[in-house]
Amino acid sequence: MNKNEMNNFLCQFDFSSLEDLDPSIADGYHICYNKEVPFEIKMSESENAPKEIGALENITVKLLVLGEELNARSIKIELTSESDLFFHFTQIIDENIFDSMQDKQKLMISFSEYLEVLIKMFNSCVRDPQSFLAIFTIKQNGKAQLDFIKNMEYRFIELLVCEFVQSPDYIIKESIAFRYNFIKSKNTIIYKRLQDISLLIKSKNPSLLMQLQKTASKQMEFMKNKKYTSDLYSPDK
Repeated sequence: MNKNEMNNFLCQFDFSSLEDLDPSIADGYHICYNKEVPFEIKMSESENAPKEIGALENITVKLLVLGEELNARSIKIELTSESDLFFHFTQIIDENIFDSMQDKQKLMISFSEYLEVLIKMFNSCVRDPQSFLAIFTIKQNGKAQLDFIKNMEYRFIELLVCEFVQSPDYIIKESIAFRYNFIKSKNTIIYKRLQDISLLIKSKNPSLLMQLQKTASKQMEFMKNKKYTSDLYSPDK
């Protein structure tokens, strides 16, 4: 087996059958964007409460489209968190809802451009988080607001505001179950592939397999010690 064949063997992980079970794509939606984006998360006790700096957290952003991307009937934004499995907020926009949003914010874009603008906004927050801010404010009534802000050094400019609602309990439970089963199934597939690789290396070069196993063991021990040291000196301890 040459180098190219080995690389192909290592990279051929097909999780499409697992991804097809994602409850996010129910009702005919398809995912066109799926990425972790840095957010500043704030809790709003009341409208008159003083504004405070929120906690920085990576939020998984999914953009889903009903219909064709260039001629969408509906666009759904889904926000989830790996650190809080019950964090699940959704915005669903069609052309009529967008028209109201456009009038309220004096937007200079049309509904057909909304998806492209969202992708650019989120990518800007990933690429340059100092200049482009995604501030997510969670309110007491189950609603939330995402503000895209551009830091111009001397002032902040509000680019776009997206209104969200907390997803229903059954949606949250479906999402948690899917993510749990996805990771479990994904790990099973990877473990099986690693077993195949180990058998292949063992048949070709047993000494190399032993060396790899020793290296992996040392790395695991190093990571355990690093985590223990980090926990030991954590300010919460």
